Amino acid sequence: VRQPFNVNSVAQAAAVAALADTDFVRKTNELNRRGMEQIVAGLEKLELDHIPSYGNFVSFRIGEGLKMYRRLLELGVIVRPVANYDMAEYLRVSIGTESENGKFISALAQALKETK
Repeated sequence: VRQPFNVNSVAQAAAVAALADTDFVRKTNELNRRGMEQIVAGLEKLELDHIPSYGNFVSFRIGEGLKMYRRLLELGVIVRPVANYDMAEYLRVSIGTESENGKFISALAQALKETK
């Protein structure tokens, strides 16, 4: 049995090497922090509750999670439904680049507008 996010030994070795590169780690943390701020600001503007996160993703309450997941896919945005964690009203989005985050917020706003 494998966990859904199992990491092979090659990826583990690459992660150890990346962590040794302190400049890379600093830049990556900064990009993640800015991306998180962008996404959280967008969610707040859309008046959506979210779960505070210190990782590279944020979970937010959307109502009909599976329906919104499918609509966002149609709009070219990949998010993750988390109903299997007993969170059917939530979706999870990973932090991306500034343009990817912007596309996510725009698509989410469009999908929400369509459901009103």
